[in-house]
Amino acid sequence: MTVPLSTPVGVHVFDRLEDADARALVTSWAAVPRWVEAVLARRPFRTVEDLAAAADRLARTWTDAEVEAALAEHPRIGDRPVGDGAAAAASRLEQAASADTDDATAAALRQGNADYEARFDRVFLVRAAGRTADEVLAELRRRLGNDDDTERTEVADQLREIALLRLARSVA
Repeated sequence: MTVPLSTPVGVHVFDRLEDADARALVTSWAAVPRWVEAVLARRPFRTVEDLAAAADRLARTWTDAEVEAALAEHPRIGDRPVGDGAAAAASRLEQAASADTDDATAAALRQGNADYEARFDRVFLVRAAGRTADEVLAELRRRLGNDDDTERTEVADQLREIALLRLARSVA
């Protein structure tokens, strides 16, 4: 059984998914293998709230290396996500508002991305869902002033927020 990201499943369906299908679904939330396995090991969940609480608690243990590796699954803000997998589909949905912007804001996002990558040597990650392009740009500019430790914490928090949002959209 393949579970499309656009069709939420009940928590009891999630609990009964074959391991490979459940693993693929949880990986689409965040590509952190240790976390994926830890979430799966805690099945069954009584409620989606129990699942979300466990996923959140476990995500708070991500290492810097795990977060950095997971960033490979995330396109630059303003770039079109490539691929046809669940993670790419989720990125397209999440970045829809920031993708539909004027030329000046798009250019500022491209420059901000370049500045961020030069400063921190990683792609800028932000929970774009629910934010306008101008809000994303303001967040990018704010975070350019962070020191390395603060920014590592913010990146992990943003990845966790994205994972929990994807969980909420895929398991009801």
